[in-house]
Amino acid sequence: MIPRMDDTPSRFPASVTALRAAAREAGFTRSCEARTGSLLATLAAARPGGRILELGTGVGEGTAWLLSGMDSASQLVTIELDEAVQEVARRQLGSDPRVSFVAGDGGAWLRNFDGEPFDLVFADTWPGKFTHLQRALHLVAPGGTSLIDDLDPQPGWPAGHAAAVERLLTDLEERPDFRSVRMAWASGLLMAVRSART
Repeated sequence: MIPRMDDTPSRFPASVTALRAAAREAGFTRSCEARTGSLLATLAAARPGGRILELGTGVGEGTAWLLSGMDSASQLVTIELDEAVQEVARRQLGSDPRVSFVAGDGGAWLRNFDGEPFDLVFADTWPGKFTHLQRALHLVAPGGTSLIDDLDPQPGWPAGHAAAVERLLTDLEERPDFRSVRMAWASGLLMAVRSART
């Protein structure tokens, strides 16, 4: 019998060990899952000179994965409401000139941003996923990708959250300007690629 393929990532960003230790010390339990991180690195590598947006820095594990896939001409903006949590990422990753950290409300940032669209948007918090979804999708460039994680049941989901997840999936799959795929993998992912502006 042929064994199933092992989907455990074989290459990790050098900073992940320190970020995980800092997350444990801070009691932060919502870091990017390693398989999701590996996909993020791959998607970032597919966009030379790309513009990337991360909604929800956390302690920076997803940020580290994105940076590991980016080339020297790519730029990443990462946003986190909890400044103390984001400070962990700033200490580990802030010397990298490709990343800009924004401490503040992701929803407010999405409402106010008026710059160029992004080649990759990773929504790892409520804004861009369960709130401000349309605005986040508007900021995806033609041919660009939106990746949303944590769509499988998670500990601590509030009552009624499963219905919100199903509405999100349906909303994205019914959009004529995006082609999307559900992935029952890692923490439960949806990847949507913008086919055209409408």
